[in-house]
Amino acid sequence: MKTPQSSITLGISACVKGEQVRFDKGHKKSQFCTEELGKHVQYKAYCPEVAIGLPIPRKTIRQIKKDDLIVVSRPDGTGDVTEKLTQFGSNVADNIDELSGFIFCQKSPSCGMERVKVYYDHGKGSESNGIGLFAKQIMEKNPLLPCEENGRLNDMPLRENFIIRVYTYKHWQELVASGLTKHKLIQFHTQHKYLLMSHHLASYKSLGKLLARADLPLDELSQHYISGLMAGLKHLSNRKSHSNTLQHLQGYFKKQLSKIQKQELTDKINEFREGLIPLLVPLTLINHYMREHTKSYLNAQVYFSPYPDDLKLRYGY
Repeated sequence: MKTPQSSITLGISACVKGEQVRFDKGHKKSQFCTEELGKHVQYKAYCPEVAIGLPIPRKTIRQIKKDDLIVVSRPDGTGDVTEKLTQFGSNVADNIDELSGFIFCQKSPSCGMERVKVYYDHGKGSESNGIGLFAKQIMEKNPLLPCEENGRLNDMPLRENFIIRVYTYKHWQELVASGLTKHKLIQFHTQHKYLLMSHHLASYKSLGKLLARADLPLDELSQHYISGLMAGLKHLSNRKSHSNTLQHLQGYFKKQLSKIQKQELTDKINEFREGLIPLLVPLTLINHYMREHTKSYLNAQVYFSPYPDDLKLRYGY
């Protein structure tokens, strides 16, 4: 199963893309986003602070807790832009159906996904429990949209997880655009089932049961399905979950492989589980057997190629 050929568009904080839009005329350019991932996607950049009319350069703004409210203003409380940032975020969030994911700038009072610093109104101390006002609108109004922060993308498991969710969501968008039917939905699940298994076995089982139901209208069924799929894929895969998936795949060759070949594959899966070899070793062996023994069902599995190989995201296992 190959990754989609049509162009993927991601939203991105303009400073992460390298645009000099920060308060000090600087940027937070991500080499991974611009150089590596940028070969495979196009970006639509947003700087909410500039979009609402703040100049470059400008005085810093921060989130400040006033009683039970969070406002965004200058440190001295002047220049409150809370309503403007919220409204801009809401307007953008209502018009991003073409996006397959979003990369935000961490710790930003407008774009941070989590752990944004919130200062106390009395000026003494802060808590890192805020959400950027722009990012909050994007995420709340588009709960299926894969979102991540630039800093977290430096963590390889988080990076791979985000990219997998982006490509899976793009597949889903293409499916919906083609005209959704129950047959297409089941086919989609069939192609993604082992990818899901490698992330979250419980979701794999529950979605299989969901699709077996005949009492739900297609619209309701599809919404339950994609919500469950995207939630399941948020779970990070690991050596145990991959090993379980590999063992299931191994079962498709029980009649074709010799005793020695079966033992070799079993040994490689166990060595991978124990951390002695990378994931690519048992995967390469299974791919070899797939070429020798035609398995159209396995050839259609997204698990074997969930994103472009040159992103090198599976080398971390």
